[in-house]
Amino acid sequence: MNEQGQEKGAIVTGASRGIGRAICVELARCGYHIAVNYASDELGASETLDLVKREGADGKIIRFDVGNFEETLKAIDKIAADFQSIEVLVNNAGITADGLFVMMPRADWDSVINTSLNGFYNVTRPVLEKMIRQKRGAIISIASVAALIGNRGQANYSAAKAGLIGASRALASEVARLGIRVNVVAPGLIETG
Repeated sequence: MNEQGQEKGAIVTGASRGIGRAICVELARCGYHIAVNYASDELGASETLDLVKREGADGKIIRFDVGNFEETLKAIDKIAADFQSIEVLVNNAGITADGLFVMMPRADWDSVINTSLNGFYNVTRPVLEKMIRQKRGAIISIASVAALIGNRGQANYSAAKAGLIGASRALASEVARLGIRVNVVAPGLIETG
């Protein structure tokens, strides 16, 4: 096992900028070895990793599309081989493709649901299996206030984030007795499982 494998691990999806980047920095301050996920912004992911290293932690960038199940499984296996354990998963990846529902192309509906909601399944399912074996872990899903109030032109995004809240709540009730915490967080909403 390499030196990196001795560190407690955290995976943050959608970590090349914004909220994902800030979460990586905070986890680095807590001593986590970070897997910085990105789908297309390699430069942004590298900048996030630089910020992680400035906090005295280490990590790696790893490209995979959370909406692609097979690609995600391979990436999670690679991350698990590098980390002694995966202690934290932050489901932050999400995209928007805004437009009025009556004019929304099916591709815009599918792409947002695939990343924001199916991505939750694609990443969480294999990570959860590892957490169950190690009898500990924390899963945090980043939702949106759009899930609660709905934003004009964001029916797809609002639906995906509302689904993320429901899935996270259900999962929390399934795994709480196993030593795994599942939280969902959004502006104006903080729930703990």
